[in-house]
Amino acid sequence: MSIQTFCLALGLLGAVTVHAVGRPVVKADPLPQLHTQGNQILDEQDRPVRLCGVNTACLEWSSDGEGHILDTVKVAIHDWKANIVRVPLCQDRWFGQTHKIDFYGQTIPGQADDGAGYRALVRQVVDYCASNRCYVLLDLHWNDAGMWGENIGQHVMPDMNSLTFWHSCAREYRNNPAVLFDLYNEPHNTTWDIWLNGGEISETRGDGARQGQFVPVKYQTPGMQKMLDAVRNQGARNVVVCGGLDWAYDLSGFLKGYALKDTIGDGVVYACHAYNNKGETIDKWLSHLDAALPHIPVIMSEFGGQNSGATVNQPNAWVDRVIKEMDKRHCNYAAWDMHPAAGPTLISDWKYTPTPSFGVLVKASLARR
Repeated sequence: MSIQTFCLALGLLGAVTVHAVGRPVVKADPLPQLHTQGNQILDEQDRPVRLCGVNTACLEWSSDGEGHILDTVKVAIHDWKANIVRVPLCQDRWFGQTHKIDFYGQTIPGQADDGAGYRALVRQVVDYCASNRCYVLLDLHWNDAGMWGENIGQHVMPDMNSLTFWHSCAREYRNNPAVLFDLYNEPHNTTWDIWLNGGEISETRGDGARQGQFVPVKYQTPGMQKMLDAVRNQGARNVVVCGGLDWAYDLSGFLKGYALKDTIGDGVVYACHAYNNKGETIDKWLSHLDAALPHIPVIMSEFGGQNSGATVNQPNAWVDRVIKEMDKRHCNYAAWDMHPAAGPTLISDWKYTPTPSFGVLVKASLARR
């Protein structure tokens, strides 16, 4: 089925379910606008809200969602019962700037429409989520180290072009009750001062086009406070998500004076990404988490464990316990990832078969929510 045909089908499956000509159109109630207070996410009546869902990778590396993104969102909401979907994005694709090579030395298929098709597809995802009472977390996942159309991939920090992305994206979705903004995926290998206030970043890329040579890359990062300010300057009060250092694993800085200042918006939720390759026990991870939870709102906006050797009857012990601990603490989460090639994977194929036992356990947790 083509993207266009599928989009039409989604429109017929959304909140408007009356088909007879002349009958009134019934719209779904809008999602409550969220805000934070203390360490909680609250709705408009100040009732606590728990956000639980999945990531839907592919819009960071493809401009058309590989033809699956709308199917994936539909399955996540209706079959997996997610009430939040995290959608990784690429700032260069947003503006149609994929015309050179990415950070990994691969040639990128160009866009001939200045990103119009990409932005329209993101709009379809957002509208479908909103119509089906599911929040959507728009995540700036890939950037370009300050050079449009080059070095596209995951970097140490956002670059100055990232501010341009948020000026546009925040203006497009400002105050949409369904939309939250994730400022930048997985900062790492820098200091908390640069994380907050900006500065120069130095990193290297392996350039496949140059037979594996490592090429130095330097750029300026605005820092996360200016990223938040870029959103708020567009009049967007939407809840913002922000991850700390060590690939968004480290929450400690937020307790030591590096929390963002948000005086005019609906608040900031701090992201933690937990995987079973971090070199710490679950108990150690829990000690970090439990130190933060009384003080700041937290979302595990990525977590996961490889499925090698796991079966339904012999579940991945790490995943099993992490989910139980999050459920016990009523933690917000978005599991990584609902794509069979972006591991650790929740699904094993494009029939959306849950993987044993990561996907099986996450799907069961969402059903209990």
